[in-house]
Amino acid sequence: MKKQTAGYDNFSDVAPKFAELNDDVLFGEVWSREEQLSSKERSLITCSSLLTQGMLPQLKAHFQIAKDNGVTKEEMVEVVTQLAFYAGWPKAWAAMNLIKEIY
Repeated sequence: MKKQTAGYDNFSDVAPKFAELNDDVLFGEVWSREEQLSSKERSLITCSSLLTQGMLPQLKAHFQIAKDNGVTKEEMVEVVTQLAFYAGWPKAWAAMNLIKEIY
């Protein structure tokens, strides 16, 4: 996975510690623990969590990361279909539109 800089790019001037935690800890240390979970598995988990919360801007970004991490369109459609019954149809509908855009 490429080095994440979104935290530094967006918040280093107002919240440098937050930027550091985002880029160095979350995306640096946690996402790099490949022996515990692959990046693909982490992407599936992260996208699932974001969908259930209705966090569409973050979900869009993580769909792209998931695609880069090897999650196929078919796999992501299946995840969203499964979660539609637990998270709500409107959230799943919105996520399907994001899948169409990203994949």
